[in-house]
Amino acid sequence: QLHLVESGGGLVQAGGSLRLACAASGRTFSNYAMGWFRQAPGKEREFVATITRGGGTTRYADSVKGRFTISRDNAKNTVYLQMNSLKSEDTAIYYCAGSTDWGASPTNFFDSWGRGTQVTVSA
Repeated sequence: QLHLVESGGGLVQAGGSLRLACAASGRTFSNYAMGWFRQAPGKEREFVATITRGGGTTRYADSVKGRFTISRDNAKNTVYLQMNSLKSEDTAIYYCAGSTDWGASPTNFFDSWGRGTQVTVSA
């Protein structure tokens, strides 16, 4: 599988912005659809966003639509998550993941996972 390393998390005030990055290595990055997921304390892991192999199609959870943007740069083997207008309920560990399934469904089988990066949004 891909080796994935997230970065860019931290503490931010409500209404602020963060950009997460996920660097991939070990396999051909462009063969993988990519996704971002998050897990808050006491909650199940949830889908945030996905992007197809070539970046032509994206999907978002309703809770982040209009605020978050997923993108990828296949030349740099990196996927990004731009997070704007952050809310306290966005506080979670954010994980990037890769899937060799076609398309960008959040229910794809994601077999490559990063270790996560903490995002904390304060009032």
